[in-house]
Amino acid sequence: MKILVTGAKGFIGKNLVVELKNRGYEEIFEYDKDTGKDLLEKYARECNFVYHLAGVNRPKNEKEFMEGNFGFISELLNLLKKYNNKSPILMTSSIQAERDNPYGKSKKAGEDLLFNYSAETGAKVLIYRLPNVFGKWSRPNYNSAIATFCYNISRDLPIKVNDPNVVLTLVYIDDVVNEFINALESRETKRGKFCEVPVKYTKKLGEIVDLLYSFKKSREEKNIPDMSDEFTKKLYSTYLSFLPENKFSYELKMNIDHRGSFTEFIRTIDRGQISVNIIKPGVVKGNHWHHTKNEKFLVVSGKGVIRLRKINSDKVIKYYVSGDKLEVIDIPPGYTHNIENIGSTDLVTIIWANELFDPEKPDTYYLEV
Repeated sequence: MKILVTGAKGFIGKNLVVELKNRGYEEIFEYDKDTGKDLLEKYARECNFVYHLAGVNRPKNEKEFMEGNFGFISELLNLLKKYNNKSPILMTSSIQAERDNPYGKSKKAGEDLLFNYSAETGAKVLIYRLPNVFGKWSRPNYNSAIATFCYNISRDLPIKVNDPNVVLTLVYIDDVVNEFINALESRETKRGKFCEVPVKYTKKLGEIVDLLYSFKKSREEKNIPDMSDEFTKKLYSTYLSFLPENKFSYELKMNIDHRGSFTEFIRTIDRGQISVNIIKPGVVKGNHWHHTKNEKFLVVSGKGVIRLRKINSDKVIKYYVSGDKLEVIDIPPGYTHNIENIGSTDLVTIIWANELFDPEKPDTYYLEV
């Protein structure tokens, strides 16, 4: 199948093209504003499916709305007619098409033209009136407010929120692309004469802004947003895609002494915390027990021995561990325990604890194994 994608370098087009290739579609005609018109004629002659994603969002002059959102689709349809190519056409429109503004009028004009073309030629047309689309590779100050907010917040730049209570309807780029490929395979989601992306989110602008600022703060506090919430997960991925390239990394506080170091990596309210424990050769750490707190030890480098003893017993349980064989050792409550580096290099252990460390209630009691 030969697939024509107009607006191939835009936000939606770029995401669509890479996923089509991921799924094995090889003959993709990528057309954008810097592509030669002679190629458009060739593509219109040979294609078997058209994704018409090209359009104008924020022109310098209002007349460019009609030129970009109506004029170009007219040109494309005329070329398809010229070669009697009745390939299905999927076009992205906007919920603004229902409104009386220059952008909405231009989108509505493009819709009407496409419906008339379908009635005249019998070609299948699929029109998606998209709400706000968010996700990676969107352009700040052009595609959406979320793109602008992600860009500015990640760079400590101010943002402007006129009304935090305004409600937005949003769709995520991966859901859009998945639906568009379903449409290519004749599995589109139809609602009346229009099509839609079935996965939508309705959120207040202020709620979105609060989440974005919490993502920024999460790096300082070493926490992770609630990934069980689909919208939060997708918005967090979007935010990360806007990080400045010199700010992908952030430092952690290492608690260092002669024995090695202990560093908190991730803290969560409902899933405990993860830390990295580094122990020098010959050093023993631990010798304590907990009432309720429990841990998982995973040695990833070096050689060591983990010892456990129920506090009212003389029996010592030993587990020999090393980075050569990854295994998790559960540390149950009521067992005093320690870990000793018996190798010649640093012993590196990933430790998960079921709760955040609270210095006021540490639930940690010293007792030699």
